[in-house]
Amino acid sequence: MGAPVAVAILAKTRIGRKLLVAAFIAIGLAVVLAITPIIAIPLAVAGSTASSAITGQVDAVTVGDWTYPLDGAYSKGRGFGYNPVIGCGYCSTNHQGYDMAQGCSATIYAAGPGRVITAGPYQGYGNAVLIDHGEGLITLYGHMQWGSLRVGVGSLVNAGTPLGAEGNTGKSYGCHLHFEVRQNGAAIDPAPFMAARGLPLT
Repeated sequence: MGAPVAVAILAKTRIGRKLLVAAFIAIGLAVVLAITPIIAIPLAVAGSTASSAITGQVDAVTVGDWTYPLDGAYSKGRGFGYNPVIGCGYCSTNHQGYDMAQGCSATIYAAGPGRVITAGPYQGYGNAVLIDHGEGLITLYGHMQWGSLRVGVGSLVNAGTPLGAEGNTGKSYGCHLHFEVRQNGAAIDPAPFMAARGLPLT
């Protein structure tokens, strides 16, 4: 009795149909198991190579030595200069930085290369990191979550090095990053500073 005749005879009974379905499933599983290593091994190798290439670095746009302090889309809060906050008695009216938010716990990254000079409680900025980029240039990352810092004083960082997580510490009115740029001790507007490096803040 040939295979097609046997299949036809089995297909005429309920038990035969169940046996045929089980056989087809078993054959399908055997095929999947046989080809899985062929597909999985190259993907695993490619994945490990890709992840090791970006470990500890932001996956956002980097221009030269600079990048954004948040990776991807964000909500803009107060900009630089006169920006009173209605109903916030402790919020300064002369805002010294640029507020941006992706939500509580979003990773904050170093915008440029330098050395960490502050990592922890800092004035009204709560849990903050300050990076000295040389030539009188300092960037400040304020209001990060307590216990989230991934750098310490003296750490050398590059653009995209993770610093900590977005939080609501210090004189803050909700989870956000206060990004501040200082030149020779004076706060300057981060928007034109970043735009001049090909990284416009929107």
